[in-house]
Amino acid sequence: MFASYLIGLREGLEATLVVSVLVAFLVKSDRRDKLPQVWAGVGAAVALSVAFGALLTFTAAHLEYQGQELFESITSLLAVGFVTWMIFWMRRTSRALSGELRGRLTDALAMGWLAVVVMAFLAVAREGLETALLFFASAQGAATTTAPLIGITLGVLTSVALGYGLYRSAIRINLTKFFTWTGLLLILVAAGIFKYGVHDLQEAGVLPGLTSQAFDLSAALPADSWYGALLAGMLNITPQPSVAEVVAWAVYLLPVLFLFLRPQRVAAPAAA
Repeated sequence: MFASYLIGLREGLEATLVVSVLVAFLVKSDRRDKLPQVWAGVGAAVALSVAFGALLTFTAAHLEYQGQELFESITSLLAVGFVTWMIFWMRRTSRALSGELRGRLTDALAMGWLAVVVMAFLAVAREGLETALLFFASAQGAATTTAPLIGITLGVLTSVALGYGLYRSAIRINLTKFFTWTGLLLILVAAGIFKYGVHDLQEAGVLPGLTSQAFDLSAALPADSWYGALLAGMLNITPQPSVAEVVAWAVYLLPVLFLFLRPQRVAAPAAA
């Protein structure tokens, strides 16, 4: 549930911040008549995201065992790629995001109402599609319960509350620190999803070594214990991983953590 909550909170807050910037810009520029067009674009993006999530679930449920494992593996690897790109993109552009969005909305207003709808749709749709894909991949490693759905719903609701509070200036948080800490946690979640994707490739027969266990922690980490279920559901840490799973987990986690924690270079001022 916590991994799903984190996904909903992080992705939801990004989308909420985008909407807050657009709405605040229209309100401050006395263009409230364009607000319905922004909400129309947002609503269409949300509908597309839900439909995409339903399509993923429907497709996985109507495949044979080997095809289902392969499909889940592909979606897991795609989700890892998307979330990694998103983490580094937000780290690089978070400070300039507001000005960039206001500039795009100004151009859209000059083009007409349809451009405003499309602009709002595109701004939110990317986050929504990433959320659906990442949630689907994350939920595959958990038990068949409603916990992932509850978690992501609570995360999205929390992000909406935070976004509204920021819009009303009732809440002031350090967004740089927020995205840094949630980025670190999401990297751990993505490493587990990547490990699970490799496991599915082995289940589908694409990769060998399914029975080659790296170690056995069943005695110290029982699968039916609360802490075993917590680690498996949040970070996909299992007591009997294969060698390929452990290698995949380390190959993803170590370089991505290094690049994420490396100090950002500040561009030197241009010469006079």
